[in-house]
Amino acid sequence: MTKLNVWVVCGGPSGEAEVSRTSGRAVVSALQRAGHAASLVEFEPSMTRSLLGTPPDVVFPVTHGTLGEDGCLQGLLEVFDVPYVGSGVLASALGSNKPQAKAAWQLAGLPVAKELVVRHGEELSRAALAARAKLGFAIVVKPASGGSAIGVQRVSAQQSDAQLVEAIRAALALDNEALLEAWLVGLEVTCGVLDLAGQLRALPPTLILPERADFYDFVSKYAPGGSRHVCPAPLAPGLVERLQQLAVRAHQVVGARDLSRVDFLVDDRRGVDFAPKILEINTLPGMTSTSLYPEAAGIAGIPFEALVDGLVRQAMARPRRMFPEALAMPT
Repeated sequence: MTKLNVWVVCGGPSGEAEVSRTSGRAVVSALQRAGHAASLVEFEPSMTRSLLGTPPDVVFPVTHGTLGEDGCLQGLLEVFDVPYVGSGVLASALGSNKPQAKAAWQLAGLPVAKELVVRHGEELSRAALAARAKLGFAIVVKPASGGSAIGVQRVSAQQSDAQLVEAIRAALALDNEALLEAWLVGLEVTCGVLDLAGQLRALPPTLILPERADFYDFVSKYAPGGSRHVCPAPLAPGLVERLQQLAVRAHQVVGARDLSRVDFLVDDRRGVDFAPKILEINTLPGMTSTSLYPEAAGIAGIPFEALVDGLVRQAMARPRRMFPEALAMPT
């Protein structure tokens, strides 16, 4: 089969840059084993000079967070007409902004936790009171964008309004908006979606059991021994099927492409009738040695090398952007 020149783009101006670089090294190694000429490329302004010179056949972004996952890198690649793996500009932007993604899912009738959005310039004491009136006293505070649980804080019912204000302020130091959600008790489960070779499918859901914190925070995600992953998740068959259906639908609603991973909160004590809550979608899921997506793909019978090979070949074969002829101004 054709050997492709692939840039695996990683890093960039994001708090998740080191995670991205770790993913990038894993993807480069797998692509090389699959027979491609793959190289690791840092996402930085100088990259554009190389795109103007000798661009690659295809780009595999493994960027996370700001600029790399929110449609900005994707827009740059569209301008240079370079094929790339993953979602396009609109779906990347929508998926990376948690409040906007939730709004889309709500319109589609998908289950999400109640929320309140706080923006820069709002009076935080008043916002904290409004949040507790709407959501209850136990609240989860997150930056509106970004991933890897960076900036996520849980404020218990016993903590004061002043402590909630400080959590909101910390989230707003990382983003222009803070997303406040009701703190729900349940199991953390994630489900990958793969759209490859004309088949849109959900991978086996994974139950996440944090070992280094009481939720799946940054250390639990990436430190060796930080968490245990149980895949397939030991849930009732009806609940597993429901999670897979919701993951595929969440992927479709935001317009995601190629791959994504959808995170849920699940209460398995209440059976299949309890609607799992969708927390967020990752349109560029992690590809590190401890990452959930390649692990679930492997359990589904898709080795890492076959996964990344299939994704770059699909991106290369995708129809390119149309550039219509400019019409003359009417006289």
